[in-house]
Amino acid sequence: MIRQKILSSVYFYGGNPDVLYSERDSEREDDIFKLQLLFLKFMGQVPMRLERYMPSGWKNVANNLAKSYCIFCVISSLHLALLYAKTTFDMLQRGELEEITDALTMTIIFSFSTFATCYWLLRSGALNNFVADINSNYRHHSMAGLTFVSAHQSIRLAYKISLYWLIACSVGVICWALAPLLLHSHTLPLRCWYPFDALRPIVYEIVYATQLWCQILMGCIFGNGSALFVSVVLIMLGQFDVLYCSLKNIDYNARLLTGEDLNTLRKIQSDLPRSKDDELNQYALLEEHLTDLKTLEVSKSTARPNLREALHNSLVECVVLHQFILRSCNTLEELFNPYCLIKSLQITLQLCLLAFVGVEGERSTMRTINLIQYLALTLSELLMFTYCGELLSSHSIRVGEAFWRSQWWSNSHLIKRDVLIFMVNSKRIVTVTAGKLYRMDVQRLRSVITQAFSFLTLLQKLAEKNQ
Repeated sequence: MIRQKILSSVYFYGGNPDVLYSERDSEREDDIFKLQLLFLKFMGQVPMRLERYMPSGWKNVANNLAKSYCIFCVISSLHLALLYAKTTFDMLQRGELEEITDALTMTIIFSFSTFATCYWLLRSGALNNFVADINSNYRHHSMAGLTFVSAHQSIRLAYKISLYWLIACSVGVICWALAPLLLHSHTLPLRCWYPFDALRPIVYEIVYATQLWCQILMGCIFGNGSALFVSVVLIMLGQFDVLYCSLKNIDYNARLLTGEDLNTLRKIQSDLPRSKDDELNQYALLEEHLTDLKTLEVSKSTARPNLREALHNSLVECVVLHQFILRSCNTLEELFNPYCLIKSLQITLQLCLLAFVGVEGERSTMRTINLIQYLALTLSELLMFTYCGELLSSHSIRVGEAFWRSQWWSNSHLIKRDVLIFMVNSKRIVTVTAGKLYRMDVQRLRSVITQAFSFLTLLQKLAEKNQ
């Protein structure tokens, strides 16, 4: 059953979660980053808020426990990075190129894991504020008009991609960690230097459990940054779609505000092109639906605005949403540009070394499967960063196109100045960069892969020379 709709300016974008425009509309969600933050907290990248589960007088104890867990997670990754650095140094003295690249690969992986944990710990305050701002100000559907889109689809997509990606990262590292058990081999999954005999009874079990925990930790940390990045980008793309649908309906929204007869708007709605005949690729993610005007109830307010005021108010609502999107994208760039710089360097080196180890290393079945998993995850993460950055940039400059789909021009003489100001501001392109040096787009995808395989060719020539 469709709920009664009350048209009021406060409800345009779903300020009240009970206001729906049709059965295909959806209610507003309060916490759209719940899954992503849960993994960040579990991996020690964002401090947990344990004071919620303890008595009021135990706040300091809760804070200390949360900080201690974060430090423990940092040490877990850091100690393996140092052990592998020592292993790499020892291998350099022996001159075995295959063993050097194998150890260096794991050094890079665990060093980045340590960096990522420390980075988000230092930026956890800014990240929490960023997430809170999006949760408070995002619009879960477009303005009332003849049609609408709901942001629920982009939120669900962000949730599913994050969940499947984090599961894939966890499965990849667990397969590597469980390889000795599956092969019934009395060895460790991570072959690195220890200052003691790690294969002795009891010591072996403790070291194995430690490495298993560090592998799981590293896998989730590997996926957390990209899952969060993709989630924010998808939700911002959904917000752009909400804005574009609102701009498309700006004239009809103003008519509703002025109290125009709904029968006239229903007639216009019946003449709209069907979805299969409508313009393609208007929206990046969302699907457009018809507003159920049969049950829409116009506000009975006696102080109804005239058409000029209504058009101005509708445009102001769109400007507010556009400013929120640009502010969120700027914060996204500020949070992620140092992270993307280190991530690009890590992926370039990791791709090269993984490919070399896979080509020149031992040929056991389990090892080959594990290397393919790591290589596939690394390439997938690079694709996620670059493709989502490309989508955000290309979709952000379509504001003007969406504006021209509306019927505002029939009353342009009433809001001429507003339109000119809005069109000028609509040309602002959104970009995500790596350290302000280069953009994260499909061009960067090509350059990283090219660089990685150039290094691979160099390593292969060095291997041939040594032989």
